[in-house]
Amino acid sequence: MLPTSHGSMITTLQRLEEAGEICGLDEFEVLSRREHGDGNDYRPPTSRSLVDILRQNVFTLINIVLFSLGATMVMIGRVDEAIISVSLITMNIVIGVLQEVRAKRKLDQIALLTRPKVTVLRGGEQQTIDPAGLVRGDVVIVRPGDQIVVDGIVIGDGQIEVDESLLTGESDHIAKRKGDHVLSGSFVVTGTAMFIARRVGKRSFANQVASEARAFRVARTPLQNDVDFVIRVLTLVALFFGILLAVSAVLSEVPLMRRIQAATVFAGLIPNGLFFMVIVAYAMGAVRIVSRGALVQQANSVESLSNVNVLCMDKTGTLTANKIHYHDVHPIGMDKGSFERLLAVFARSASVTNRTGEAVIQALGGESRRVLDEVPFSSSRKWSALTFSDGDQKGVYVMGALEVLEPNLTVHDEALFEQAEQWSDEGLRVVLFARNPEVLYLHGADK
Repeated sequence: MLPTSHGSMITTLQRLEEAGEICGLDEFEVLSRREHGDGNDYRPPTSRSLVDILRQNVFTLINIVLFSLGATMVMIGRVDEAIISVSLITMNIVIGVLQEVRAKRKLDQIALLTRPKVTVLRGGEQQTIDPAGLVRGDVVIVRPGDQIVVDGIVIGDGQIEVDESLLTGESDHIAKRKGDHVLSGSFVVTGTAMFIARRVGKRSFANQVASEARAFRVARTPLQNDVDFVIRVLTLVALFFGILLAVSAVLSEVPLMRRIQAATVFAGLIPNGLFFMVIVAYAMGAVRIVSRGALVQQANSVESLSNVNVLCMDKTGTLTANKIHYHDVHPIGMDKGSFERLLAVFARSASVTNRTGEAVIQALGGESRRVLDEVPFSSSRKWSALTFSDGDQKGVYVMGALEVLEPNLTVHDEALFEQAEQWSDEGLRVVLFARNPEVLYLHGADK
């Protein structure tokens, strides 16, 4: 029986626990579940379609009125004015469509580049696949820095801390262990664990939220609302007088030339010069913004920016990638090469890594050494420690937040704190790496 309900998912978890060894699904089970609609191949659109962009730029109230006005001018013999009017409208449409298509392509490229990969356990072997290849019941392995792409329940003995700030707005890291639920859209900060996929595709929490958030909504600016109101009023006035003119012409047999002259007067009630000024201002503003490397999704964004009083920026991991990179070190009492070697061994030997440790390993490499005792990193402590009992690495090593470890330092170097302040001002994350040459057990160190 395929797991298609909450009760059957509990049965699946029980089977995994009874088996003792977690091997994941086999290929036959994966294919069967995908055929029954339990796959994660739901991909919400990252932007508007080309047809939507074209329709929203062409069929606007201003364009409809001005095209109608141009047709009227052709009918009354004012072809030159009609050509000028239609040319300006066409130029605005072309600029708007080109800018929005360019923005769409860039956003689609960004979405493709930032699409994460996931590690699953199938048939007892780890596989790295695209998130679309997941099915309900898959065993997913997550490590520090990984994004959780489907909802699930943690299984096995692993423990992780996850960042759910994208979902809840809270910056505190949440500990997850066996039996706890994890939600798509969160990120693993520390630890390694396995979870079984429970809700996939459009049923996952992140996709349910994204489906509503990604729905395109036209946000009109104050100027556009005012201009639309003027258009509606003057169009109604022109139609009213046009009807009166038609009735009068029929009843009094007004000559054709007089009708044309009267129609010209009524057409002049619509201030096409005002519309052209707005169109040209939007077009020029869009071109200037693009020249500075920005993406313009709508022409009215020029005016929207002029009404912004406060610009709020979110933290790292929301607007930027959820990764960090090693920058530099400032050693005290030893050369830079020796310091980086000790730092690399520390990061490689830790049983639980976080994004900082991953960045050190990626930049410096290092080899794993036997550890006598360990205090894993915790967001509540903001530090981790290892004790080595042999070789030139002998001693206790600790790495963590500078403000937390500073009171325990035996050496205070002004140059160290000046360098830390300078790096912090540049927007870099600064951590302290310190050593005690004595071999000590770390029991109760977190107290």
